[in-house]
Amino acid sequence: MSSPQGYSRLHIALHWLVAVLIVPQFLLNETIAEAFDAGLEGNAAEPGLVGLLHIVCGAAIVIAVLWRIALRIKNGVPAAPASESAVQKLIAAGTHLALYLVLILTAVTGSIAWFGSSETAGDLHGALTTALLILVGLHIVGALYQQFVAKTNIIDRMRTPSV
Repeated sequence: MSSPQGYSRLHIALHWLVAVLIVPQFLLNETIAEAFDAGLEGNAAEPGLVGLLHIVCGAAIVIAVLWRIALRIKNGVPAAPASESAVQKLIAAGTHLALYLVLILTAVTGSIAWFGSSETAGDLHGALTTALLILVGLHIVGALYQQFVAKTNIIDRMRTPSV
């Protein structure tokens, strides 16, 4: 299968949906962590509206990520910019793979922690959250580098759908 010229509207929409949903996850993290800790101490762990939003956003992220993976498998992805070195292509591919994996594992461990009252899963969830923050930062820095230093205009691939 040949590489598409750009991403579809759906792929772009799912990308930005995940980006938008990640923001409240980090913003609500402390509130849900406090409710989780209270539950582990024997107090009723009521997530409240904020906690429920955290759980719903996490589920929506997993659904969107799995959908994006299915689209990548079905339709392929645009080729990397021709000016990218093999090392840059490897870093980009590795970062994307790690982002998908960490997004899924973060939601899974969060669910196991919350619904299974597992402190171990909660600790792993916290570590994965830190890894996710680092990966999101790398992804953004890489896109900005490509756009403004390498001048590949790569950001347009996630702004303008192919026809």
